[in-house]
Amino acid sequence: MQKLNSSGTHCNTLPRDAEPQLRLADSGGSGEGRENGAGKHFPTQPEDQGLFCTKRKMLVALDVICLLVASIPFFACELKAVTPYERGFFCGDDTITYPYLEKEAIPDTLLIAGGIAITGLTIALGECYRVRFRGVLSRAFVRNRYVSCLYKELGSFLFGCCVGQSLTNMAKLSVGRLRPYFLSVCNITYASIKCIPGSYVSQVICNQPNPKMVEEARKSFFSGHASFAMYTMLYLAFYLQARLSWRGARLLRPLVQFLLVMLAFYTGLSRISDYRHHPTDVLTGFIQGGLIAYWVVCPGLFSSLQDEFLSAFRGVRSNSSLFLPSHSALSYVVSVYLLTSFLSLPAGFSHLVNV
Repeated sequence: MQKLNSSGTHCNTLPRDAEPQLRLADSGGSGEGRENGAGKHFPTQPEDQGLFCTKRKMLVALDVICLLVASIPFFACELKAVTPYERGFFCGDDTITYPYLEKEAIPDTLLIAGGIAITGLTIALGECYRVRFRGVLSRAFVRNRYVSCLYKELGSFLFGCCVGQSLTNMAKLSVGRLRPYFLSVCNITYASIKCIPGSYVSQVICNQPNPKMVEEARKSFFSGHASFAMYTMLYLAFYLQARLSWRGARLLRPLVQFLLVMLAFYTGLSRISDYRHHPTDVLTGFIQGGLIAYWVVCPGLFSSLQDEFLSAFRGVRSNSSLFLPSHSALSYVVSVYLLTSFLSLPAGFSHLVNV
């Protein structure tokens, strides 16, 4: 799948005028055998054209398979095929004693419908405008340029959605952090279970007739609302940065991008006020959603960091001295070291998931 590129960002170093032609260049079914401006020959014989279309269809099928595979952890959690890890708690922990609120500020249906509708509709309108008024061409086997452009952009967006939500559900099931309203849903108190303050309670029998509510109360880390909202809104902000090139109002695009990010932040903060998540759950969801959007939109930056890290490692082995070619590689190495050091500390990690 193609990733959207911006001519003014690090994602693409091509000039603004050359980006649409080189990215979606093709003869458009006119019978020409040369790619527009690229100098590459395409098959002109009927047999070669048929083979060309067959390969394209196989690539589309591969895209669909990748999308389904990336969605497996998400559906495994939503269909209750896997139960979350039953983590205990410390007696007297007041972070899991909040009341259970039936009404949510932003329910799941509104989040999914709003995120996909706002981002998907904006991308669809933007791509239709580019095809209709900017003359964007396509070399896809589908001769309808609208369909091919929408497939590339919306396909990348949906793939990022599947990856982000799958990672979120994997964390929920693996960590099993208790939600702030756990004791309320479990219908117990510290006095009723007669535990010693400060002691660790590994198992508890809940007085809740609905076991699904208790199971849902063990999926606090990390916030799926914060992750999904940040991904969809930040992806749309990146898309507007790449496509909205009208210079009549210089502050229009930054204002729209600010409103999108603010909407994502409000969604995450509402999960704290609704007692659905702890602040660290929402913060982690923001970071994860932002990283997924950044990874889907600008994969070239991650590959460049990897190349710099590998070149720095080769320099260490050949010169027997620490030599990092750029500040980016140094930041990459330090970030990886700090992350692995933090995760290797049991006390720090248990504090994150038990507080």
